[in-house]
Amino acid sequence: MTDKLTSEQRSANMRAIRSKDMTPEIAVRKMAHRLGYRFRLHRKDLPGKPDIVFPSRHAVIFVHGCFWHQYPDPNCKDAQMPKSNTDYWHPKLARNQARDVKNEEDLKVKGWRVLIIWECQTKDELTLEQHFLSFITQ
Repeated sequence: MTDKLTSEQRSANMRAIRSKDMTPEIAVRKMAHRLGYRFRLHRKDLPGKPDIVFPSRHAVIFVHGCFWHQYPDPNCKDAQMPKSNTDYWHPKLARNQARDVKNEEDLKVKGWRVLIIWECQTKDELTLEQHFLSFITQ
């Protein structure tokens, strides 16, 4: 199967993808703020630079893109492995997953609680809020 986009279009698409301040991350931040929780963003002194950090609660949240971090839920359409250029994508996405596991382990060793919120989970606000509250109030 070949890519539906030209190489220039694909390149422009990939350049436009940012690593922070994405729509799902902003949705989680707005929800936490609305619920009265204050936080820090992208602390560079913590493994993996968590997206949202609650220092007083020793808790962090990563908001992962389903594709880039390969959400294991088979119902998530965004997490499908590309069918073209597999020699590039398979190792690339596997490295992302291995790095995620290591960062989570390192944070837990340092005494931090970690919550992973997947991009597709941010679409259901009520479930997201319940998930967040059960984590943050532990």
